[in-house]
Amino acid sequence: MAQGYVTTELGHVRVTCEDGAVTRVRWGHITPKIEDDAPDPVLDEALTQIAAYFAGELTEFTVPVSVSGSAFQKQVCGAMQDIPFGETCTYGDLAKLCEAPAQAIGAACGGNPIPIIIPCHRVLGANNLGGFSGSGGIEDKVWLLRHEGAAGLLI
Repeated sequence: MAQGYVTTELGHVRVTCEDGAVTRVRWGHITPKIEDDAPDPVLDEALTQIAAYFAGELTEFTVPVSVSGSAFQKQVCGAMQDIPFGETCTYGDLAKLCEAPAQAIGAACGGNPIPIIIPCHRVLGANNLGGFSGSGGIEDKVWLLRHEGAAGLLI
């Protein structure tokens, strides 16, 4: 397992990689530390891509990811990865696509282990923003949507 950090507008973002793929992204009240891990090219690329995303220079992540969890969790995360930068969809939209109840979609979005790279912030409620499991809660979701220019509904 390799971990690294990048500083962003949402705080220090910690990325974890295992077996050649990103497995976890977390941010907020994380203290960066010097890592003793062996060099990891996937981790280096993930950190570079996250920094470029926050700098407004990247609209699509290409690093490999590995989602832990049930087949359903993996299916929902795959569907979220297909939501283009700057666009949104609803829990109901994903429910139809995945043939599951919207509440199950919401739970799977909340269980996303790789937010930002797997853009659960782009999934909204039918009449509201929905939730967000990131460290800063709904405020971080709003920030990410505005950053992507998907915030017409928020202005």
